[in-house]
Amino acid sequence: MKSERQVVFLVDDNITNLTAGKNMLKAAYDVFPLSSGGSLFAMLEKVTPDLILLDIEMPGMDGYEAIKRLKAGEKTCDIPVIFLTAKNDPGSELEGLSLGAIDYIFKPFSPPLLLKRLENHLLARRQQIALKDYNDNLQQMVEKRTCQVVNLQNAILNTVTEMVEFRDDVTGGHIERTQNYLKLLVDKLLKENIYREEVFSWNLEFLITSAQLHDVGKIAISDTILNKPGKLTPGEFEIMKRHAAIGETAIDRIMKTTPESDFLRHAKIFAGSHHEKWDGSGYPRGLKNYAIPLQGRLMAVADVYDALISVRPYKQPLGPEEAERIIAGERGKHFDPVLVDLFRDLAPQFARIAEYWNSQPRAECADLRQSA
Repeated sequence: MKSERQVVFLVDDNITNLTAGKNMLKAAYDVFPLSSGGSLFAMLEKVTPDLILLDIEMPGMDGYEAIKRLKAGEKTCDIPVIFLTAKNDPGSELEGLSLGAIDYIFKPFSPPLLLKRLENHLLARRQQIALKDYNDNLQQMVEKRTCQVVNLQNAILNTVTEMVEFRDDVTGGHIERTQNYLKLLVDKLLKENIYREEVFSWNLEFLITSAQLHDVGKIAISDTILNKPGKLTPGEFEIMKRHAAIGETAIDRIMKTTPESDFLRHAKIFAGSHHEKWDGSGYPRGLKNYAIPLQGRLMAVADVYDALISVRPYKQPLGPEEAERIIAGERGKHFDPVLVDLFRDLAPQFARIAEYWNSQPRAECADLRQSA
């Protein structure tokens, strides 16, 4: 297939030069002869050339002023410009090149030289455009591939979390609710400028999404313990407590197989620290105060609140007001005092989230998660 002819604007106030130049170029290019800077910019409203041959000495708008306007325009700044001039002095040539011209051609024209100069510059222009198109397409391919990887990651993540959550038919929605509680708390931290340095170091999208894995270790806990319709014995509770360390270890193993571990770093911290307590009486390590990662301290509030307001095999749900009272009573014991104060400001929003998710049928909750 024959390639499309390239377009050249020839701008010169001398009709003889316009006629001669067009006759030299018309066999190879579509040539638009233009007699002034004003006619150049009028034509640019309709046609974008591949190259402009621009006379310097013209009445009204000269070539220097014209190229300044060309280079200042978003749609015209990349159009190559070759100056045409009868001046053969280094100062004029340097000024033109400084303004953005790619070459100088001196009048009167030498037809073979003019054609060869244009051929070389237009070839370079085509290569430049082809390279830009390639880079743009490559960027689109990378973005598409990244989106596919993220979608696959989210699909796997949703499946794993559903396997954990839906082993117990009465706790559906726990993952979604705790993510929403967590987001409220993090947004409040940002608004109040609290724990600023640490929070601003996080990728917040990764943080909220990775919270889904905080209970992944429960996969390894027996159903007879996980769904026991009554209080656990001390021995059973010790087994249940293992899920934090199990989840942390499982995520750590995955991290060792991939260099992209920022997302999993948050997930590992959530899994391993959300049952630690401010006073050091939690598990699995008995960490205390600020030794507990902030992610774990945040999740502790979200996780306990949800446990209090939800049905469990061993209990009926409490109301939001009672749940708030219990969490407030654990300020400085189970929970970071600062986070409890933030939680109390957000308690009405926590209650609305709980009311919404608890009103959704179990199957609908699952559908909502998959479409999110």
